[in-house]
Amino acid sequence: MSKANIKRVKSSDIELKDKLVAINRVTKVTKGGRTFSFSAIVVVGNENGVVGHGLGKAKEVTSAIAKGIDDAKKSLIKVPIVNGTVPHYQMGKYAGAKIMLKPASSGTGVIAGGAMRAVLESVGVKDVLAKSQGSSNPHNVVKATLDALTQMRDAKAVAQQRGITMTRVFNG
Repeated sequence: MSKANIKRVKSSDIELKDKLVAINRVTKVTKGGRTFSFSAIVVVGNENGVVGHGLGKAKEVTSAIAKGIDDAKKSLIKVPIVNGTVPHYQMGKYAGAKIMLKPASSGTGVIAGGAMRAVLESVGVKDVLAKSQGSSNPHNVVKATLDALTQMRDAKAVAQQRGITMTRVFNG
């Protein structure tokens, strides 16, 4: 998938909600003893098709989260959502993590685990069936989920790309 299809969004235009995916405590052993620092993976979204992820590192947890939120606001993308679910079946991959997203009927809920759930709820998906395989590292799972979401296209985008009408997309 080409990077040209990714729709970037400015964070100043919208109200964003942040979700903390994971916090990692890192220890550095020095001559003077152990030094602790924290890294935080954060996902932000407006629960209406816009989502971004970020990583923040600092000596305190709150500072790491704040840096993660600032980083996430710089990587916002627009994702198509149709009737509260994803438009079509899609696979996503990043490093060792592979994920699958599948549309679900209304009332199903978000059937996804951990890091994937945070991304899907932030983007505003209400009903989806998802599966994660391979690496369970939150960094890789978040990026694999965003990879799948960036490849999503709704019927209007497909019709526009092919240069045909909407009825022709559905009727062949």
